[in-house]
Amino acid sequence: MVTPTAVHLQTLVLLCFVVSPSRPVCVDIPSETDAVLGKSMKLTCISCIKRDEIKSKTHVDWYYMPDKEKDTQSNKTHIYKYDVNSAVESDGPFKGRLAWNGSQDLQDVSIRIINVTYNDRGIYECIVYRQFEFDSFKPSVSLTKKIKLTVKAKATGDAAALYSQIMMYVLLVCLTFWLLVEMVYCYRKISKSDEQALDTAY
Repeated sequence: MVTPTAVHLQTLVLLCFVVSPSRPVCVDIPSETDAVLGKSMKLTCISCIKRDEIKSKTHVDWYYMPDKEKDTQSNKTHIYKYDVNSAVESDGPFKGRLAWNGSQDLQDVSIRIINVTYNDRGIYECIVYRQFEFDSFKPSVSLTKKIKLTVKAKATGDAAALYSQIMMYVLLVCLTFWLLVEMVYCYRKISKSDEQALDTAY
């Protein structure tokens, strides 16, 4: 005979298995724009796919435009591309200093600049092209994002960002502790009610 306590315990264990392996959510966040001289810098480009089960072919191009004076034309230079599961650097001043920093599902198609120089200041353009694969037709969609990068000699601390990170971790710890307390409380309450039911039965 299965007691109510066993049933409730099985329900709690099942809930833990259902909640814990939850899939990560794609969040479109802006890229950092302040690089530090001599350090590496990630140029973030997010292109979320609303339905993961849809197959698609993704092509990514990165361009660079130097930061010029007003009323002057900037030349757009192709610096990086990702196509058919392979990343290729273009010849130029960035050759050997770019690395793929995206995700396996190609929702994050970011790149990283290694050993940043003052000449890396300017506008970076990320163009994502997706072609979805259906039985009868193949629709496509494109996304363009621009990042204006500045280069500083030394890193400057951001007190607000540091405070936000600390508060985020504190909140996460508190929520985890609260969840554990609630689970223990529910378990004890269920056990007590089960014992009372058994005592009444006998």
